[in-house]
Amino acid sequence: MGPLIPDSRFPSHSTSAPAVGDGYLLEVQGLKKHFPIRKGLLGRTVGYVYAVDGVSFAIRRGETLGLVGESGCGKSTIGRCLLRLYEATDGQIFFQGMDISKLSPGEMIQFRTRIQMIFQDPYSSLNPRLRVREIIGESLRVHNLVPQGDWQDRVRELLAEVGLQPDHMARYPHEFSGGQRQRIGVARSLAMNPDLIVADEPVSALDVSIQAQVINLLDSLKDKHGLSYIVIAHDLAVVEHISDRIAVMYLGKLVETARDRDLYLNPKHPYTEALLSAVPIPAPGGRERRKSRKLIQGDVASPINPPSGCRFHTRCLKTMEECRRIDPPLIEIGPEHHVACLLWGGGRS
Repeated sequence: MGPLIPDSRFPSHSTSAPAVGDGYLLEVQGLKKHFPIRKGLLGRTVGYVYAVDGVSFAIRRGETLGLVGESGCGKSTIGRCLLRLYEATDGQIFFQGMDISKLSPGEMIQFRTRIQMIFQDPYSSLNPRLRVREIIGESLRVHNLVPQGDWQDRVRELLAEVGLQPDHMARYPHEFSGGQRQRIGVARSLAMNPDLIVADEPVSALDVSIQAQVINLLDSLKDKHGLSYIVIAHDLAVVEHISDRIAVMYLGKLVETARDRDLYLNPKHPYTEALLSAVPIPAPGGRERRKSRKLIQGDVASPINPPSGCRFHTRCLKTMEECRRIDPPLIEIGPEHHVACLLWGGGRS
């Protein structure tokens, strides 16, 4: 692995940030991202899309956090804020005790060697004009990670790690299947020797038969390189076998976080229960499970004008009068198990 941040490249920022919890690689505190809505010739701001609205979580070194929720809940926005592809509206992001929001553009270029991203669409995330050796090798040359004459050998090694052949480096992206393209994206992210990889819906665009192969590949690379992951998905079944902890999002907020088995066996938030009941059950007994499904009523509220109180109360089967006026915080109800729901006492007066 490469040198760890903070290092000598960032002397002015590493000393001012508060220390994060023991063993934490990344800590996010009160993260918000509000996109302005502009109208008219002068581009006057008439409102905001509250994509992420006060999210806090942390990741230990070597841990995988699964971030799940319906489309539009803000999962991908969080991933892009972590790499400052989007500038956060508010909140702090600490990486090994360093507040990355204070880094200059030049420092961010160096910092991104520590966090990399695997994008959702393997078709649009690769430059169709470049050969594979240039797609993967560009970062090696820009950051001088290998001697000038050795970068193509390093590309061959990376291709072998993700299950591709050395002669693939001379081909263009359109010559590969979707699964192979995603493997190229994985190899590109590994080229920087990162500590953390944000995988944004890494298998949602792939055939079901290929999804398990890519998930198993990510899992093996994690053990080999000591990586930490944030795996973003809308399907709880996708993150079940790779995640150590799972965080469930709804309309810009976290509603439940827990260890993987605890969440699957003992969900506490009504939204989590509904998501789990929607997972297909092919085994015997699945018919009885389908009869007891907790179906969500209605549609997701608009992130432009989210409901008052608990944001899920407009669709929740267990809603109470208090839910309409109290926005419950995440509270700990068990070891590493947090839930934002008045049924468990959060925010009750």
